[in-house]
Amino acid sequence: MLAKLMSFLLLGIVRFLTGSQARWYGCPPKAEQRIYFANHQSHADMVLIWAALPEELRSITRPIAAKDYWTKTPFRQWITTAVFNAVYVDRQATPARPVAPVATEPTGATAAPSDADTAAAGGPDPSPEASPRAPTPEELRAALPESDPLAPLVRALESGDSIVIFPEGTRGHGDEPQSFKSGLFKLAQMFPQVVLVPAWINNVQRVMPKGEVVPVPILCSVTFGEPIQLEAGEERRPFLDRARRAVIALREV
Repeated sequence: MLAKLMSFLLLGIVRFLTGSQARWYGCPPKAEQRIYFANHQSHADMVLIWAALPEELRSITRPIAAKDYWTKTPFRQWITTAVFNAVYVDRQATPARPVAPVATEPTGATAAPSDADTAAAGGPDPSPEASPRAPTPEELRAALPESDPLAPLVRALESGDSIVIFPEGTRGHGDEPQSFKSGLFKLAQMFPQVVLVPAWINNVQRVMPKGEVVPVPILCSVTFGEPIQLEAGEERRPFLDRARRAVIALREV
């Protein structure tokens, strides 16, 4: 009950200070599993997106929260767990190593002659080696160690929740987001069925600039854009650059 009352109070404060306008551009609010990814300029980004979502989406959407910052005091920890149902991410955790492709080998009672044996016997030229099989989403998730920063996000997605992430990793200070880190790409590989929705958060850095503790009332908005997806065979950097452009494009909408 206390958490619900705090939720209503916080929602009223955020909307009073920022207006918390949500604009859905090419992507209507829908109760489906999603990964919302947005630019990151303030600790208040998490709160603003939470407030901008309709109530039916807030209940199934979990923002990520930097564990070292949001657990620094008992009140911060309580509000991020009881009110936001946030996913804590340990920014000091050790990233996982890439999963090696799975090689496929023929089975049989007798060993087949090697290409070298065939060529030496005057037979046909050696056949090219078969390409190793790419790991499946299930194999990628199973290979992720608990120490990886993505592990809590993977558990949240496996349970059916939607999440909000900030692919820059740290807060930016320019007009455009910094280069996206690899987390969004890895999650897209592990959960190809989850809808990837870009979002642009406008003006929130002016509500509570870095180092300030007293918020300033300024009209803010969150624009949600048309979903993207990881294309077959698309490499990490081209995908991340495309995702970043999808976020930046919403600035002018």
